[in-house]
Amino acid sequence: MLRFRPKAGNPFLILGLLFLIWLLLPAAIKRIGQNALYEFQAPSAVLASYIEDVGAYWSVRTRSKRDLIETGKELSRLNALYRIQAGETEALRAYNLRLRDLLDIPPPPGFRYEVAQVVRRDLSNWWQYITIRKGRSAGIVPGNGVVFSGGIVGRVREVYAYTSVVELISSRTFRMAAHFSGDTRPVRYEGALIPSLTNPKGSVRDVPSDIYASPEAPVSLVSSRLGGVFPDGLLIGEVRYLETDSSGLFQSGIVQLNEDLLDLNEVTVIVLTDPAAQEIFGSNR
Repeated sequence: MLRFRPKAGNPFLILGLLFLIWLLLPAAIKRIGQNALYEFQAPSAVLASYIEDVGAYWSVRTRSKRDLIETGKELSRLNALYRIQAGETEALRAYNLRLRDLLDIPPPPGFRYEVAQVVRRDLSNWWQYITIRKGRSAGIVPGNGVVFSGGIVGRVREVYAYTSVVELISSRTFRMAAHFSGDTRPVRYEGALIPSLTNPKGSVRDVPSDIYASPEAPVSLVSSRLGGVFPDGLLIGEVRYLETDSSGLFQSGIVQLNEDLLDLNEVTVIVLTDPAAQEIFGSNR
C-alpha cells in the first residue's frame, strides 16, 4: 500500500533563510536574544559548580583523622605566617598614609575585593574566557579587573545576573598599560596566540632601548595605574628576552605568564567603590 510522504525541504535553504533573518534583525533584538539565551544556560554551569563543591566537601569528610590533623597543623603554620605578613602590611600602609599627608597627595581611588569561583572555561588559540559565579547582584560591572595570588587574571567583559564572563590576560584581544618593576616608564602589554598544550604567553611593546632582559636575569612586568583598572604593581609576567622592533627606537618581547592562569578555581574581582573611582573606571572600559 502506498503511503503519502511529505516532501522534505532543503536543509541548506532553511539554514540560509534563518541566517538571513538573523542578519536583518536589529542589533538591540540580537543583544536581548543573546542575553536571554545566556541567562537560560547559566544555571546549569552554576549548578555543576555547586555539585563540585558538595563533592569536595564529602571527599574531605572521608579522609582519615591523621590526615585532617596534619592539614590543621599546616593551616596553623600558614595562619601564623599570614599574621606576620598582615602586620607588616599594616605598618607599610600607615607609613604610606603619613607620607601622603606630608606631601599632600590625594588618596587613590577606593575599591573592594569580591571573591568568585570559576564555573566554566572557554579556551582557544585566539580568545580565552572564564565564567565566574558572581554578577550584577555582587556589584560587578563590565571592565572590573580580576586578579589571583599569582597576579593579574584579566578583565570582566560581560556581566549577567549571577555570573560574569572574564577575558583572560592571555587572550589575543587583551590590551593594557604596564611598566617594568623598578622602572616607571609605561609600556604596552598585549595577549598573544597560544598553541595548544603550551604555557600562557603575552607580548610587550614600546619598551625603552636601555632595558635589558635575559633568561639568567629576567625582568618582571607589572600593572600600571595609567590603565585606571588595576592598582599599580600587580604582577603580569616575566620577560626573558627583548629585541629591537621594526622602528629601531623601541624593543619588544614575549611575556611568560603564570602557568596556573589556565587552571584557576577561584579569582578575585576588583570592584571600585567611590564616585571618583567609578569615573576613572568608566573612562577606561
